[in-house]
Amino acid sequence: MSGREGGKEKPLKHPKKQTKELDEEDKAFKQKQKEEQKKLEEMKAKASGKGPLATGVIKKSGKK
Repeated sequence: MSGREGGKEKPLKHPKKQTKELDEEDKAFKQKQKEEQKKLEEMKAKASGKGPLATGVIKKSGKK
């Protein structure tokens, strides 16, 4: 045992992640997700500009 063993050890280096190539199915899936996300954003923008969906219809009770 040497006198310089104390302290924090350096963590082991992890190998770099390999960039996996996307096949056609994965590309199509990602494209579909982007399109759906875009649609959701448009719908949110539309909905935020308008008032409540219920147009103030008052239901009457069955009493006469």
